[in-house]
Amino acid sequence: MTTSEMLLQNAALEQTRNAKYASRKRVNQVALVLSLAAMAFGVFWLIWILWETIRLGVGGLALSTFTEMTPPPNEDGGIANALYGSFLMVLLATFVGTPIGIMAGIYLAEYDTKGWLASVTRFVNDILLSAPSIVIGLFVYAVVVSRFKSFSGLAGALALALIVIPVVIRTTENMLQLVPAGLREAAYALGTPKWKVIMRITLKAARSGVVTGVLLAVARIAGETAPLLFTALNNQFWTSSLTEPMASLPVTIFKFAMSPYENWQKLAWAGVFLITVAVLGLNILARVLTREKH
Repeated sequence: MTTSEMLLQNAALEQTRNAKYASRKRVNQVALVLSLAAMAFGVFWLIWILWETIRLGVGGLALSTFTEMTPPPNEDGGIANALYGSFLMVLLATFVGTPIGIMAGIYLAEYDTKGWLASVTRFVNDILLSAPSIVIGLFVYAVVVSRFKSFSGLAGALALALIVIPVVIRTTENMLQLVPAGLREAAYALGTPKWKVIMRITLKAARSGVVTGVLLAVARIAGETAPLLFTALNNQFWTSSLTEPMASLPVTIFKFAMSPYENWQKLAWAGVFLITVAVLGLNILARVLTREKH
Protein backbone atom coordinates (compact mmCIF):
# COMPACT_ATOMS: atom_id res chain seq x y z
CA MET A 1 0.00 0.00 0.00
CA THR A 2 1.42 3.31 -1.08
CA THR A 3 1.67 6.39 1.08
CA SER A 4 -1.12 8.16 -0.78
CA GLU A 5 -3.46 5.20 -0.30
CA MET A 6 -2.68 5.11 3.43
CA LEU A 7 -3.38 8.82 3.68
CA LEU A 8 -6.69 8.38 1.87
CA GLN A 9 -7.63 5.47 4.16
CA ASN A 10 -6.75 7.46 7.28
CA ALA A 11 -8.77 10.39 6.00
CA ALA A 12 -11.76 8.13 5.38
CA LEU A 13 -11.46 6.66 8.89
CA GLU A 14 -11.16 10.13 10.37
CA GLN A 15 -14.23 11.24 8.43
CA THR A 16 -16.17 8.19 9.70
CA ARG A 17 -15.12 8.88 13.29
CA ASN A 18 -16.14 12.53 12.96
CA ALA A 19 -19.51 11.53 11.57
CA LYS A 20 -20.11 9.08 14.43
CA TYR A 21 -19.00 11.69 16.96
CA ALA A 22 -21.33 14.28 15.46
CA SER A 23 -24.21 11.79 15.52
CA ARG A 24 -23.55 10.87 19.14
CA LYS A 25 -23.25 14.53 20.05
CA ARG A 26 -26.64 15.27 18.47
CA VAL A 27 -28.24 12.32 20.31
CA ASN A 28 -26.66 13.50 23.57
CA GLN A 29 -27.94 17.04 23.07
CA VAL A 30 -31.46 15.82 22.29
CA ALA A 31 -31.44 13.54 25.37
CA LEU A 32 -30.11 16.39 27.53
CA VAL A 33 -32.79 18.79 26.29
CA LEU A 34 -35.54 16.21 26.89
CA SER A 35 -34.20 15.47 30.38
CA LEU A 36 -34.08 19.15 31.28
CA ALA A 37 -37.57 19.64 29.88
CA ALA A 38 -38.91 16.74 31.97
CA MET A 39 -37.20 18.13 35.06
CA ALA A 40 -38.57 21.63 34.40
CA PHE A 41 -42.07 20.18 33.88
CA GLY A 42 -41.95 18.36 37.23
CA VAL A 43 -40.39 21.29 39.11
CA PHE A 44 -42.99 23.68 37.66
CA TRP A 45 -45.90 21.71 39.11
CA LEU A 46 -44.10 21.16 42.39
CA ILE A 47 -43.43 24.88 42.81
CA TRP A 48 -47.02 25.69 41.84
CA ILE A 49 -48.41 23.22 44.38
CA LEU A 50 -46.11 24.55 47.10
CA TRP A 51 -46.98 28.14 46.26
CA GLU A 52 -50.73 27.49 46.40
CA THR A 53 -50.31 25.54 49.64
CA ILE A 54 -48.36 28.39 51.23
CA ARG A 55 -50.62 31.12 49.84
CA LEU A 56 -53.87 29.51 50.96
CA GLY A 57 -52.52 27.66 54.01
CA VAL A 58 -50.85 30.52 55.81
CA GLY A 59 -54.07 32.52 55.60
CA GLY A 60 -55.85 29.89 57.68
CA LEU A 61 -53.26 29.80 60.45
CA ALA A 62 -54.10 31.48 63.75
CA LEU A 63 -53.74 30.77 67.43
CA SER A 64 -57.23 29.27 67.45
CA THR A 65 -56.12 26.77 64.78
CA PHE A 66 -53.96 25.03 67.37
CA THR A 67 -56.11 25.54 70.45
CA GLU A 68 -59.77 25.06 69.44
CA MET A 69 -61.78 22.07 68.23
CA THR A 70 -63.18 21.62 64.73
CA PRO A 71 -66.12 24.06 64.46
CA PRO A 72 -69.63 23.77 63.05
CA PRO A 73 -70.20 25.39 59.63
CA ASN A 74 -69.71 29.16 59.46
CA GLU A 75 -68.32 29.42 62.99
CA ASP A 76 -64.81 30.04 64.31
CA GLY A 77 -62.69 27.15 65.50
CA GLY A 78 -59.53 25.19 64.91
CA ILE A 79 -58.15 21.72 64.30
CA ALA A 80 -56.53 20.98 67.66
CA ASN A 81 -58.34 17.67 68.04
CA ALA A 82 -57.29 16.59 64.54
CA LEU A 83 -53.66 17.54 65.18
CA TYR A 84 -53.63 15.63 68.44
CA GLY A 85 -55.33 12.58 66.93
CA SER A 86 -52.92 12.43 64.01
CA PHE A 87 -49.92 12.87 66.30
CA LEU A 88 -51.11 10.14 68.65
CA MET A 89 -51.91 7.59 65.94
CA VAL A 90 -48.73 8.25 63.97
CA LEU A 91 -46.66 8.03 67.16
CA LEU A 92 -48.29 4.75 68.18
CA ALA A 93 -47.98 3.30 64.68
CA THR A 94 -44.29 4.22 64.57
CA PHE A 95 -43.73 2.80 68.07
CA VAL A 96 -45.33 -0.51 67.04
CA GLY A 97 -44.09 -0.80 63.46
CA THR A 98 -40.48 0.31 63.85
CA PRO A 99 -39.21 -2.48 66.17
CA ILE A 100 -41.00 -5.15 64.13
CA GLY A 101 -39.58 -3.78 60.88
CA ILE A 102 -36.03 -3.44 62.22
CA MET A 103 -36.00 -6.94 63.73
CA ALA A 104 -37.40 -8.47 60.54
CA GLY A 105 -34.83 -6.58 58.46
CA ILE A 106 -32.03 -7.83 60.73
CA TYR A 107 -33.28 -11.41 60.34
CA LEU A 108 -33.37 -11.15 56.55
CA ALA A 109 -29.92 -9.53 56.28
CA GLU A 110 -28.00 -11.37 59.00
CA TYR A 111 -29.60 -14.73 59.83
CA ASP A 112 -31.52 -16.13 56.86
CA THR A 113 -30.50 -14.43 53.64
CA LYS A 114 -31.47 -17.19 51.18
CA GLY A 115 -33.78 -19.54 53.08
CA TRP A 116 -37.39 -20.30 52.19
CA LEU A 117 -38.70 -18.27 55.09
CA ALA A 118 -36.69 -15.25 53.96
CA SER A 119 -38.03 -15.61 50.42
CA VAL A 120 -41.61 -15.82 51.65
CA THR A 121 -41.08 -12.84 53.96
CA ARG A 122 -39.64 -10.73 51.14
CA PHE A 123 -42.53 -11.71 48.86
CA VAL A 124 -45.15 -10.77 51.45
CA ASN A 125 -43.25 -7.57 52.24
CA ASP A 126 -43.22 -6.57 48.56
CA ILE A 127 -46.98 -7.14 48.40
CA LEU A 128 -47.50 -4.92 51.45
CA LEU A 129 -45.24 -2.24 49.96
CA SER A 130 -47.22 -2.11 46.72
CA ALA A 131 -50.68 -2.61 48.21
CA PRO A 132 -52.95 0.45 48.15
CA SER A 133 -53.46 1.91 51.60
CA ILE A 134 -57.23 1.62 51.23
CA VAL A 135 -56.85 -2.17 51.05
CA ILE A 136 -55.00 -2.14 54.36
CA GLY A 137 -57.74 0.04 55.82
CA LEU A 138 -60.43 -2.39 54.64
CA PHE A 139 -58.47 -5.30 56.10
CA VAL A 140 -58.25 -3.66 59.53
CA TYR A 141 -61.93 -2.71 59.27
CA ALA A 142 -62.89 -6.34 58.64
CA VAL A 143 -60.59 -7.75 61.34
CA VAL A 144 -60.90 -5.13 64.10
CA VAL A 145 -63.66 -2.57 63.53
CA SER A 146 -66.42 -4.92 62.42
CA ARG A 147 -65.54 -7.44 65.13
CA PHE A 148 -65.61 -4.92 67.98
CA LYS A 149 -68.49 -2.94 66.43
CA SER A 150 -66.74 0.38 66.84
CA PHE A 151 -64.35 2.68 65.04
CA SER A 152 -61.33 3.55 67.17
CA GLY A 153 -58.00 5.31 67.21
CA LEU A 154 -56.38 1.99 68.03
CA ALA A 155 -57.64 0.51 64.76
CA GLY A 156 -56.30 3.56 62.92
CA ALA A 157 -52.89 3.19 64.52
CA LEU A 158 -52.87 -0.51 63.58
CA ALA A 159 -53.61 0.31 59.95
CA LEU A 160 -50.81 2.89 59.88
CA ALA A 161 -48.42 0.43 61.55
CA LEU A 162 -49.06 -2.06 58.73
CA ILE A 163 -47.87 0.63 56.33
CA VAL A 164 -44.78 1.43 58.40
CA ILE A 165 -43.56 -2.17 58.78
CA PRO A 166 -42.76 -3.05 55.12
CA VAL A 167 -40.96 0.27 54.55
CA VAL A 168 -38.75 -0.22 57.60
CA ILE A 169 -38.08 -3.89 56.73
CA ARG A 170 -36.91 -3.07 53.21
CA THR A 171 -34.76 -0.12 54.31
CA THR A 172 -33.16 -1.99 57.22
CA GLU A 173 -32.31 -5.03 55.12
CA ASN A 174 -30.82 -2.95 52.31
CA MET A 175 -28.76 -0.81 54.68
CA LEU A 176 -27.37 -3.83 56.57
CA GLN A 177 -26.41 -5.50 53.30
CA LEU A 178 -24.30 -2.45 52.44
CA VAL A 179 -22.12 -2.95 55.53
CA PRO A 180 -18.79 -4.54 54.42
CA ALA A 181 -18.41 -8.19 55.34
CA GLY A 182 -14.92 -7.45 56.63
CA LEU A 183 -16.35 -5.64 59.65
CA ARG A 184 -18.31 -8.72 60.65
CA GLU A 185 -15.37 -11.06 60.05
CA ALA A 186 -13.04 -8.91 62.14
CA ALA A 187 -15.51 -8.94 65.03
CA TYR A 188 -16.03 -12.71 64.74
CA ALA A 189 -12.25 -13.21 64.73
CA LEU A 190 -12.10 -11.52 68.12
CA GLY A 191 -14.67 -13.95 69.49
CA THR A 192 -17.60 -11.52 69.55
CA PRO A 193 -21.04 -13.18 69.70
CA LYS A 194 -23.27 -12.73 66.67
CA TRP A 195 -25.90 -10.71 68.51
CA LYS A 196 -23.25 -8.29 69.75
CA VAL A 197 -21.77 -7.99 66.26
CA ILE A 198 -25.19 -7.00 64.96
CA MET A 199 -25.88 -4.51 67.76
CA ARG A 200 -22.41 -2.95 68.04
CA ILE A 201 -21.05 -3.24 64.50
CA THR A 202 -23.50 -3.73 61.63
CA LEU A 203 -26.53 -1.94 63.03
CA LYS A 204 -24.39 0.93 64.25
CA ALA A 205 -22.75 1.25 60.83
CA ALA A 206 -26.16 1.31 59.13
CA ARG A 207 -27.77 3.57 61.73
CA SER A 208 -28.24 6.57 59.44
CA GLY A 209 -29.92 4.50 56.74
CA VAL A 210 -32.22 2.76 59.21
CA VAL A 211 -33.26 6.07 60.78
CA THR A 212 -33.86 7.45 57.29
CA GLY A 213 -36.19 4.55 56.53
CA VAL A 214 -38.16 5.19 59.71
CA LEU A 215 -38.48 8.89 58.90
CA LEU A 216 -39.67 8.12 55.37
CA ALA A 217 -42.24 5.69 56.76
CA VAL A 218 -43.50 8.36 59.16
CA ALA A 219 -43.70 10.86 56.30
CA ARG A 220 -45.76 8.38 54.31
CA ILE A 221 -48.34 7.65 57.00
CA ALA A 222 -48.64 11.28 58.07
CA GLY A 223 -50.86 12.06 55.09
CA GLU A 224 -52.77 8.79 54.74
CA THR A 225 -56.53 9.30 54.60
CA ALA A 226 -58.09 6.09 53.26
CA PRO A 227 -57.00 3.74 56.08
CA LEU A 228 -58.27 6.16 58.73
CA LEU A 229 -61.65 6.56 57.07
CA PHE A 230 -62.30 2.86 57.62
CA THR A 231 -60.72 2.58 61.07
CA ALA A 232 -60.58 5.76 63.19
CA LEU A 233 -63.32 7.54 61.21
CA ASN A 234 -63.51 11.03 62.74
CA ASN A 235 -64.51 12.94 65.84
CA GLN A 236 -65.53 16.57 66.09
CA PHE A 237 -64.49 16.72 69.74
CA TRP A 238 -61.28 16.17 71.69
CA THR A 239 -60.70 12.61 72.82
CA SER A 240 -57.67 10.87 74.32
CA SER A 241 -59.28 7.42 74.31
CA LEU A 242 -57.91 5.09 71.67
CA THR A 243 -61.03 2.93 71.92
CA GLU A 244 -63.29 5.68 70.50
CA PRO A 245 -63.50 7.30 67.06
CA MET A 246 -60.66 9.80 66.80
CA ALA A 247 -60.11 12.86 64.64
CA SER A 248 -57.12 13.01 62.32
CA LEU A 249 -55.70 15.75 60.16
CA PRO A 250 -55.97 13.95 56.76
CA VAL A 251 -59.61 12.95 57.33
CA THR A 252 -60.47 16.45 58.57
CA ILE A 253 -58.84 17.96 55.49
CA PHE A 254 -60.82 15.58 53.27
CA LYS A 255 -64.09 16.45 55.00
CA PHE A 256 -63.54 20.21 55.14
CA ALA A 257 -62.15 20.55 51.61
CA MET A 258 -65.24 18.87 50.14
CA SER A 259 -67.61 21.19 52.02
CA PRO A 260 -69.13 24.43 50.69
CA TYR A 261 -68.34 26.35 53.91
CA GLU A 262 -65.60 28.96 53.73
CA ASN A 263 -64.37 28.52 57.31
CA TRP A 264 -63.99 24.77 56.80
CA GLN A 265 -62.12 25.27 53.53
CA LYS A 266 -59.75 27.74 55.22
CA LEU A 267 -59.02 25.21 57.99
CA ALA A 268 -58.51 22.50 55.37
CA TRP A 269 -55.83 24.58 53.66
CA ALA A 270 -54.20 25.27 57.02
CA GLY A 271 -54.09 21.51 57.65
CA VAL A 272 -52.62 20.91 54.18
CA PHE A 273 -49.92 23.47 54.91
CA LEU A 274 -49.04 21.85 58.24
CA ILE A 275 -48.84 18.35 56.76
CA THR A 276 -46.74 19.61 53.84
CA VAL A 277 -44.29 21.35 56.16
CA ALA A 278 -44.04 18.24 58.36
CA VAL A 279 -43.46 15.88 55.42
CA LEU A 280 -40.92 18.21 53.80
CA GLY A 281 -39.11 18.52 57.11
CA LEU A 282 -38.92 14.74 57.52
CA ASN A 283 -37.66 14.27 53.96
CA ILE A 284 -35.01 16.96 54.40
CA LEU A 285 -33.91 15.35 57.65
CA ALA A 286 -33.70 11.98 55.92
CA ARG A 287 -31.53 13.50 53.17
CA VAL A 288 -29.24 15.09 55.73
CA LEU A 289 -28.78 11.81 57.58
CA THR A 290 -28.04 9.96 54.35
CA ARG A 291 -25.52 12.59 53.28
CA GLU A 292 -23.75 12.40 56.64
CA LYS A 293 -23.46 8.65 56.18
CA HIS A 294 -21.59 9.07 52.93
